[in-house]
Amino acid sequence: MTVALMWEARASEGRGADLLAWARAQELAREPLRREIFRAPQDRVLVITWWDAPYDAELPELPEPDRELVTRAVHRWRFESVTDD
Repeated sequence: MTVALMWEARASEGRGADLLAWARAQELAREPLRREIFRAPQDRVLVITWWDAPYDAELPELPEPDRELVTRAVHRWRFESVTDD
């Protein structure tokens, strides 16, 4: 099964580039199958990692950035892949 972990944060005013650099620099305890980093208006940064694991597996996730870097707590979601049968 493939599990995708999504991590999304909104940077403090004028700190979008800093948050993006911070997210890119984060190392995980294990390497995922795939990792992508996105940015969006309002200085939002999204990181998606894909894992070959059961849905409820304990997987490494990005931590919370320093409080002065973000406007709110990070949003996190976990998804499992599905196929049409």
